[in-house]
Amino acid sequence: MTLNILGVKLAAMFELVVTVLAVIELLVFMGVVSPGFSLANFAAHGWAGSDSFGLPAFSGIFAAIPFAIWFFLAIEGAAMAAEEAKDPTRTIPRAYISGILTLVVLAIGVMLMAGGAGDWRKLADINDPLPQAMKMIVGEHSNWMHMLVWIGLFGLIASFHGIILGYSRQFFALARAGYLPPSLAKLSRFQTPHRAIILGGVLGIAAIYSDGVINLQGMTLTAAMITMAVFGAIVMYIMSMLSLFKLRRSAPEMVRSFRAPGYPIVPGIALLLSVVCLLAMLWFNPVIGALFFAIMLAGYLYFLATKAQRDRAPQDSMLVGE
Repeated sequence: MTLNILGVKLAAMFELVVTVLAVIELLVFMGVVSPGFSLANFAAHGWAGSDSFGLPAFSGIFAAIPFAIWFFLAIEGAAMAAEEAKDPTRTIPRAYISGILTLVVLAIGVMLMAGGAGDWRKLADINDPLPQAMKMIVGEHSNWMHMLVWIGLFGLIASFHGIILGYSRQFFALARAGYLPPSLAKLSRFQTPHRAIILGGVLGIAAIYSDGVINLQGMTLTAAMITMAVFGAIVMYIMSMLSLFKLRRSAPEMVRSFRAPGYPIVPGIALLLSVVCLLAMLWFNPVIGALFFAIMLAGYLYFLATKAQRDRAPQDSMLVGE
């Protein structure tokens, strides 16, 4: 949090360094594990415990949706840095495309190498699957193991740091537009939204210390929050696709720095898949889903109650369509 308060340039440089180290760690993991990789190991028992596809496999496929989405969650936070980028119309689309391609390569590589290192069922219910997968290949006392554990911390730091950068700018933008208390839109002498950064940090720390106290649907609080975050992401994807179709019809001449490729087929597929994912999430997580929509309802009631606050907020040309 301190780095983000001291300035976005310092925070961005730190984020870049730890992210590069985290990517190197994953590449090293794939390189070390690859000699022991076996496609037979990866495919064994892959269909609900069976080696052949059957109807029981569908439940496992849909239950895995939150974890598949989690691979790519929060990449949309890149847009939160648009006001602090020198040329956002060029750099933000490039950041999105390069980030998604990087994630696709790393996600597929890690999934294949970890799942094919041995009996993947031994990795199914543990919190450290990558070190355990590497242990199957190089043994417990290998120097590669120590390297993976220590450098792996940079991946955790990069993830936390990116989320801090994203949520703070989100709080700031919403507060400036009148959707959140205006005090969160205040800037420090370093021109950073320090109050928004601190608020999110306090909420995060409170969630960590509440982990063993609150239990939702048999999950710890942090596990339930991951599922709830996926609910939020899916709803955002659906709203984004609907907004895209709406704007293409109502404002066809609007200046756009980036045009969605394959319109309307690709956005249509994205919308359909998002709806399927949402239904699957609700089926497997009814309690957390109900809580999520209760929070959404509370947010809507807050929205209705704060109309005067938004009327007093400075007008944003992007929001009023100018």
